[in-house]
Amino acid sequence: MDELVRRLPSPTLPGMHLPCPDTHKGWLFKWTNYLKGYQRRWFVLSNGLLSYYRTQAEMAHTCRGTIPMAAAHIELGDTCHLMITSAGRSYHLKTTSEGECQRWASALQQAKANATALIQHSDDSGDEGTSVQEDDRASSQSALKTLANKLDDLSTCNDLLGKHGAALQRSLSELEELRGCVDSPDKVKSVNERATLFRLTSNAMINACREFLDVAESHSRRWQKALQHEREQRHHLEETIEQLAKQHNSLETAWKEKPTSYAGVERSRKGDESEENDEFFDAMEDAPAFITVSTNAETQHKRSGSTQSMMSGGLPHDWTHNENDTSGSNHMQLQRTRRSRIPDKPNYSLNLWSIMKNCIGKDLAKIPMPVNFNEPLSMLQRLTEDLEYSELLDRAARCDSSLEQMCLVAAFSVSSYSTTVHRTAKPFNPLLGETYELDRLEEYGYRSICEQVSHHPPAAAHHVISQRGWTLWQSITIDSKFRGKYVSVMPLGNIHLQFHSSGNHYVWSKVTSTVHNIIVGKLWIDQSGDIDVVNNTTKDMCHLKFSPYSYFCRDAPRKVTGVVEDKEGTAHYILSGTWDEKMESGKIVNSSQGCGGSEGKQKTVYQTLPSKLLWKKYPLPDNAENMHYFSALALTLNEQEDGVAPTDSRLRPDQRLMEAGLWDEANAHKQRLEECQRLERKRREVQATQALQEGQEVEVYQPLWFEKRLDDSTRESSYIYRGGYWEAKDRQDWRQCPDIF
Repeated sequence: MDELVRRLPSPTLPGMHLPCPDTHKGWLFKWTNYLKGYQRRWFVLSNGLLSYYRTQAEMAHTCRGTIPMAAAHIELGDTCHLMITSAGRSYHLKTTSEGECQRWASALQQAKANATALIQHSDDSGDEGTSVQEDDRASSQSALKTLANKLDDLSTCNDLLGKHGAALQRSLSELEELRGCVDSPDKVKSVNERATLFRLTSNAMINACREFLDVAESHSRRWQKALQHEREQRHHLEETIEQLAKQHNSLETAWKEKPTSYAGVERSRKGDESEENDEFFDAMEDAPAFITVSTNAETQHKRSGSTQSMMSGGLPHDWTHNENDTSGSNHMQLQRTRRSRIPDKPNYSLNLWSIMKNCIGKDLAKIPMPVNFNEPLSMLQRLTEDLEYSELLDRAARCDSSLEQMCLVAAFSVSSYSTTVHRTAKPFNPLLGETYELDRLEEYGYRSICEQVSHHPPAAAHHVISQRGWTLWQSITIDSKFRGKYVSVMPLGNIHLQFHSSGNHYVWSKVTSTVHNIIVGKLWIDQSGDIDVVNNTTKDMCHLKFSPYSYFCRDAPRKVTGVVEDKEGTAHYILSGTWDEKMESGKIVNSSQGCGGSEGKQKTVYQTLPSKLLWKKYPLPDNAENMHYFSALALTLNEQEDGVAPTDSRLRPDQRLMEAGLWDEANAHKQRLEECQRLERKRREVQATQALQEGQEVEVYQPLWFEKRLDDSTRESSYIYRGGYWEAKDRQDWRQCPDIF
């Protein structure tokens, strides 16, 4: 209804004054129940609706209730008291002064009058609203038809330019040949005529281009505005649906807990039946568990008193929103169209046991494997997939609170595993000196470069810098073992993340990945272990626990839990979710000692605000099951790019052939490349032996784009980007790159 009013021109409602977006707002005391009495709430009267929140910060994410004023009955009670009756329910409100009470009463009466008039007028304005939409549609169709006609004119002019240009060129050639001849004046006249035709056609094309551009620009702004409006409407609808789902879940939980938590206590019909429930989470143990109970009077007293300042801080409006587009529709129009599919995976049979039976207990990096075990991506590209949800870091860079920033960084560390849930094939082992770049400055504002810096043990270095306020780097060594029934992959090394504005420097590592059912059954992958995300600047920490799958555990599979603590060890946020779907956070407002846990340990019960969504996995592309279960980003990683280094993984022939479905040819190239690498390694070993015998210094392999340094934060030796890659790409100077393919 409000949208319809905004679209109608003002003359259609003579003498009617619509309420402004925020007609009236302020603090009021609202009666909840006999147990808690009046509670302070923030009320906002806008567009005929009276909404209330616990704090002003909650306006960004949680509305506690809404009262439509059109059908409301307003009464002035005793001193400073108001009563609003709507839909059979009464709301008792109290102000701090009589003057404030009168101002609220006047504003409510005016809002009711405006809303009633708007409803009465809406029945008469329906046809007019339809006609406005039809006019918009007709205008758009007319504009598209005009643009099509102008495009036809441009095409015609282009053809004529080509024709007249060719004729003019022939005349000039003939004139050159006939210089000094008797027929020269006629030829000059012919050239002048054709030059005139060419000039006229050129002017016509210039005018047609100008007209096309004028029409396109005049309608582009209008269409962009309409598109932005539709995006906002969709975003608002998604938020509303999400809030309804959370409220529904809270009501179900409260109903299940009510018989045991509130035995013998009768709640007032005036009370808030859905707004006074909070969530409590157990502190983590070896097997963490989350429970939800209702608050009692003592806890509520603490919340309204000592923890009032903590609650009023709230969360920034953009903390739970996905904002990976910071420049609007123009930014979207500039993005390059990336590929959305690759050739389907061939259905080749393979006797797995015949290959694996002699490999038990060995390092998989040293075992020659056919491409049947692989996916058409290298380990460097898999490492780059950690950036699938880089918008989490973009949002974290805008956080003022280091603890809120920690929640987003922790969610980012979990999100890197979401692409592995169906990816049981191994990536190609990169050759020594192999590189991989990912330039997403236009789309996401970052550039990424990886290099294989060691062959045995296999180690890769990665560096990412973003124009949106952060830099990430990591040096990862892979240790993998085959244990008969399963394969364990243990990434060793640390991931570093630094935000430019605040200087906050985060460090964490990866957990162990295990592929099960190697011999019998369907392959499946699990992640298990602990991650400590540490802010070396503020000493805040988040401890994440990846629970291993167990047939005897009632918890959700792939569960991840976490607690965010400050440098004093005080918990501020609880994180929960799964590594293959989503992560949520709940702000802690109170804690208490609960009942004893397993092995006599006493649990701490955390009281939190309603959970907020930090991260949610993108849906897989259509037909993903036939494309190695690649995500939308993974499908683009091996796409051909111009100007990359000759050592880039995109240029690796065996990987390219496997992607195309030519597995026999891919196997032949894979064996050739691995044999060349073994020969090169033996050559370096012979040179090292000779140098030792001659008393000379042994020449150690040096990566091209990274160098080994002592990390200041961890005091460990790791590979750090030395620079120069992107400058070499701009110059297209790859002379220093080795020929490895």
